[in-house]
Amino acid sequence: MQNDEQEIRQLVATWMAATKSGDVKAVLELMSDDVVFLTAVNPPMRGKAAFAESQRALADASIDATGDVQEIRTFGEWGYAWTQLSVTISPKSGEPVTRSGATLTIFRKEQGTWVLFRDANMLAPASR
Repeated sequence: MQNDEQEIRQLVATWMAATKSGDVKAVLELMSDDVVFLTAVNPPMRGKAAFAESQRALADASIDATGDVQEIRTFGEWGYAWTQLSVTISPKSGEPVTRSGATLTIFRKEQGTWVLFRDANMLAPASR
């Protein structure tokens, strides 16, 4: 179980580093084909292709995210993590936007490797 928790923590760290460097391909490798992302203001984003498309819209921006994993639990081939997340998107022209809040992520083991399966985030504009 401890090894599973460390693997999920490493997945989160890899996701953050790949996002910061703009490596969408590396991020896509960390999720299941049938991934679903839930947010408060948009319809569910379903699948890797939809995620990749959403990232194309951010091609002219830099993204810096920090996360503090609050809890990880695993149950066989399933796991979840609750994370406090802060994301700053800095467009090449325009003001940076920071959103922060909690995320709840469900992970699934596929062929012995943890991947992101479902993600719900409650990020909101950060107060200044």
